[in-house]
Amino acid sequence: INWCAAKTQSRQTRPEPKATLTLLFSIFFISCIQQDSAYFLKHALKQAENNRKELEKVLNRYNKTPEDSLKYKAACFLIENMSSHYFFEGKLLDQYTSFYTILRNTEGSSNPAQIADSIRNLYPPFNIRNLQIKYDIKTIDSAFICKNIDHAFKVWKEQPWGKSVSFNTFLQYILPYRIDNEKLTEWREVYYNKFNHLLDSLRSSNSQDKGNPVAAAKVLTKYLQDSTHTYFTTYAPASLPHIGALAALQQCGSCREISDFLVYLYRSLGIPCAVDNMPIRANDNVGHSWVVLWDSQGKEYCQEYMDDIQPIEENGNRIASTKTKVYRKTFSLNRQMEKSMTELEKEIHPFFKHPHFIDVTYQYAPNYKQYFFIPDSLLYPNHPTSGIAYLCNAVQLSWSPVAWGQVDDQGIVFQSIECGGLVRAATWIKGQQIFLTDPFMINSDGTLDIFNKHEKKCTINLYAKYNTQDEPFGALMIGGVFQGSNDIHFNKSDTLYIIKEAPVRLNTVVKVQTSRKYQYVRYYGPQNSYCNIAEAVFFGKSASIPLKGKIIGTPGCKENDGSHEYTNVFDGKSWTSFNYKNSSGGWAGLDLEEPKQITHISYTPRNRDNYIRPGDVYELLYCDKNWISAGLQTATSDSLTYNNIPQNTLLILKNHTRGQQIRPFVYKEGKQIWL
Repeated sequence: INWCAAKTQSRQTRPEPKATLTLLFSIFFISCIQQDSAYFLKHALKQAENNRKELEKVLNRYNKTPEDSLKYKAACFLIENMSSHYFFEGKLLDQYTSFYTILRNTEGSSNPAQIADSIRNLYPPFNIRNLQIKYDIKTIDSAFICKNIDHAFKVWKEQPWGKSVSFNTFLQYILPYRIDNEKLTEWREVYYNKFNHLLDSLRSSNSQDKGNPVAAAKVLTKYLQDSTHTYFTTYAPASLPHIGALAALQQCGSCREISDFLVYLYRSLGIPCAVDNMPIRANDNVGHSWVVLWDSQGKEYCQEYMDDIQPIEENGNRIASTKTKVYRKTFSLNRQMEKSMTELEKEIHPFFKHPHFIDVTYQYAPNYKQYFFIPDSLLYPNHPTSGIAYLCNAVQLSWSPVAWGQVDDQGIVFQSIECGGLVRAATWIKGQQIFLTDPFMINSDGTLDIFNKHEKKCTINLYAKYNTQDEPFGALMIGGVFQGSNDIHFNKSDTLYIIKEAPVRLNTVVKVQTSRKYQYVRYYGPQNSYCNIAEAVFFGKSASIPLKGKIIGTPGCKENDGSHEYTNVFDGKSWTSFNYKNSSGGWAGLDLEEPKQITHISYTPRNRDNYIRPGDVYELLYCDKNWISAGLQTATSDSLTYNNIPQNTLLILKNHTRGQQIRPFVYKEGKQIWL
């Protein structure tokens, strides 16, 4: 199979950009240009309509004395950039957001999936379109803004590290009253009163670190790591807006919720910080968020989840995930980006229409390209020769724009791109995405692997519909051993089989070479694997009838809620698994009641139910500009076979019976290669 249909140098074959394009990208990279603040303030007040008086109250309050001159500038900053900020309201949103409080209050007695299911069963289906959308500029009241400004200034001035925080940094990374589209709450004093005392020892010390905001953040992190348990889960009852400061106090949820919590915490104590995020991982269907902070010298640090705070190394891969773009959330509108895009195109994709972010890809991308060029020869015929094009990451069956560039008669230039991701270029016309290229991978050297439909056909064997998140589980089984013994404590045991390769299918069946008989059999997990395994089946002389016995093993699971105990290994459910409480020493086995010969063993790695399951209905699709069906099949085993499939094309396998996760792959040398 031709793995690489075409390879093209990204920048080397590109002539120097036209003068106008050079100017465009120069402007785009300028960190700050002089703007007419009075114009933006006047425009915002006009947009406020009936709420204008509330905003003018704020301006009038701080425009009376010279002592409040900085507060007046802070008020102007908030109001000037308020117009495109909004939030959602509705009883159903409050009901679904209660998931995070319930999750914390029932920790150890229930799991996230159960709670999410109960909320969906208890309340009507969640649809964000049924919520009220409210714009800050038209609804926010003067008391809320003034209270936010006063408390932000209080902590900026009273904390010893505030002396190292410039006013511009304060405006962008301490002052804002919101992070994204969360419901508005008066959160500053709540967080301050709960956590400020933890910094007393640092403030009263003679340490030079007491003037360092990152040192203060590290003190808070150490306390949180030692005294509280962050409940990380990607489960949620629905796709919700940001949950807000009070719900975030539960310290439950995904990277988004945990990052939001840290930002509320740090800003309430005068520690400048922001959320950095990749809108979509370049090799997965989800984005990722983390926190960035600055020390007293302006050096940048990052913090994922509640992990230790680490310096960001320039062009270093501190965030271990392939990314095409990384953006830093800002309260202010990126007016340079907005201006540059609207000069090229009237209709802008919603993601970029009101960009409250700046591009920081270069800080995180080890395989970073300042300019990435797609030549005209790779574009579909009759493509536009002007305007904006978007570089899109794959998300299941769709393509999500993460970067923008200018189209001209030579091709498309994108700026600040990390290599290594699956992408394709598209335009946005009348609310529709129009593709400009076939999908392609950007290699680390800037060359491209193009995936286009081949006339040559092949037969393919498939074992999974999505394996990006399951591959680490399979790797944890390497070195795992199946043992037989006639001693229940396995003080003397024989090795029946050692796993030497990560399993790639639901049921891997291996033959046992010994003819000895054993009463006790088990799977013993390798070091640092938490004995992760979903199913183990032992066969005797009849290779089709599993041996039965009393389940034995090491009790206790890492979740500490009974959800991943050793008994799952023999429950016949491939979607449940063992996750031992300790990283090593875990095992699960059977007491067969009398010695029996073991002829075969079948094992299933811990997984997220993305392998082929017998009885489920699947559909294979291949990419020929759009996704084309290659037909439906009902699985009769843990694999599927499709004939006459075009070579070198991008593929997706969809399960119509259960599950939502799918991911593009190619078929190479008899294997599914996930992209």
